[in-house]
Formats: sequence, structure tokens, C-alpha cells
Amino acid sequence: MILEALQYAATRAATPKPFRPHIRYSVNLWARANRCAGAWAEHENNSRQFVLQSARKLKQRRTAVVLGSGLLRDVPYDALVAMFDTVVLVDLVHLASVQAKLRFNPKKNVRIANRDLSGFDDIVAGGQAEPLDFLRRVPYLDFVVSAHLLSQIGTGARHRLEREKIADAPNDLLPRLIQTHLDALAGLPCKVCLVTDTSFEVIGRDGSLHQHEDLLHGIDIPMPATAWEWPLAPFGEESRDYHIVHHVIARELT
Repeated sequence: MILEALQYAATRAATPKPFRPHIRYSVNLWARANRCAGAWAEHENNSRQFVLQSARKLKQRRTAVVLGSGLLRDVPYDALVAMFDTVVLVDLVHLASVQAKLRFNPKKNVRIANRDLSGFDDIVAGGQAEPLDFLRRVPYLDFVVSAHLLSQIGTGARHRLEREKIADAPNDLLPRLIQTHLDALAGLPCKVCLVTDTSFEVIGRDGSLHQHEDLLHGIDIPMPATAWEWPLAPFGEESRDYHIVHHVIARELT
């Protein structure tokens, strides 16, 4: 708890005010990742290897952008920094521990940006959402990674609807947000790599299925190049009686 409190305080001081409400979630995820490091290792390696294989196909490696860069555990950060002239990390929050890692980069070629990538406010207001429009202004863009962001767009929007009690939101808001992200990625003039969890299951010790949830709210991603399971919460993390397994897919969109 002391380390979490220190992480929170240091991150809060380095985070723009509009994004501070999201710090607690990031700190909680960081703490869980540390507790479950062994259980998550294969999943994180699968993610890193898929992104790295995609990047190696490029003839030019000028600028790479990682959307949903998070804890930098599931993207090949060191390899991307070495391969590209510039690496841009985009997320709601960049923990203090992550920012400290960036300061040790001798190439000084990493930039961070705090940004809401969902398009939530635009759609709720009745407008056209273009949450990735800023990528059109990134010079020499050769590579974009969406790293476990897609499912969080829907989950975050659902929690926000519940928290803020927005009564006039469109009924199809969650699938629209997810499809908007996919369409925006597909329209980029560069190689795009998508890694996302698509659903999760809560499974008892006897193998019985307690719960199944579609994290993409009916939106299908055809022809994934590879898929695997992510034991997000092993037995004992949330309960001794069940564990939670997320299903992950990866593919190149362009």
C-alpha cells in the first residue's frame, strides 16, 4: 500500500488536471501486474513479440505511435526505441514509474501525450467522433500500435455512463465507440498493429463458467493472426473460488 500511495502521489504531480481522475485505475493495474507477474508473463511476451514482428516488416522506421501505452509491459518498448527515430506514447495516464523509465533513454527520442482516445464526448454530444484525428498531424508516421485499448474504450464508457448517469446517450454508444476506433485505425496511411482482449470468462475451480462477457459489444474482428489467453486474475487474486481469463487476439489492420 505504501508503494501504491507513493506511485499515486508522484503520478498526480506529473499529470495534467483533467486526467487525474484516471490515476487510481492505473495504479491499481500496476499493483495487480506486479502481484501477477508470473501469471501474466506469457501474455505480455505474446503481445510484445507480435508488435515487434510487425515493426520488423517496415522498410522505413521513422515515427511509431503506441495508443494505450499503459504500463509498457505488453509493448516492446526498448526495441521500438532502438528501431525508430521517434516513439510517441499516448494514454490517459503515464505513471511516474513509466515516466522515470523514459528519462533513462539515451536516445531521448520518446514523447508522451495525455489524451482521451475514446471519442465519448463527441458522440454523446451528437457529433462525429474523430479521436485519432491528431495522428494526421504526426510527421513521418510509419507505425501505429493499439495496445489493449479497444476493450478499455467500451469498459471505460460503460463505467462513465453509470457514474455520470448520462440518460440521453445513444443506445448503441459502446459498439459505436469500438467501431469508430477500428475504422480510424484502418484509415491510417501506415502499418497498424492491433492487440486487444475481446472477452473474458469467470471460471470456478471445478471448471464451471460463472460469467462470460463480450468486451467488444458485438463488434467482430475477422481473421486475427494469432490468439491466446490472459489469466488476468489467477485463483486468489479476487477469490479463492474462481479465476478470470481474458481472450486476446492480435492482427495487422493495414
